[in-house]
Amino acid sequence: MSETNFLTYKGKPLVRKGKEIYYGDMSEKYVVKFEILSSKKDGKLEIADKVSVQLLDSNTDKPMKERIKKESTKDNLFTALDLGLTWLERALKE
Repeated sequence: MSETNFLTYKGKPLVRKGKEIYYGDMSEKYVVKFEILSSKKDGKLEIADKVSVQLLDSNTDKPMKERIKKESTKDNLFTALDLGLTWLERALKE
């Protein structure tokens, strides 16, 4: 996979770097950042059990504190993804 080809979900890039996952297109006004804060073992799998969700302004020239539009912490990745995608869809419609 080249640097310009990303995994996509619902037509938007989904990029993981370590414990951080970014969802959205940086050319649009907002993106979502998920950060896995903690995880637990379930057999051989690591399961995220605390995930930070942030709706971010995609303008990287702004300081991070000014870029954060909404934030929350959820108990699993599925719930965090659901919330983040809802925030992003609503924000991009405004």
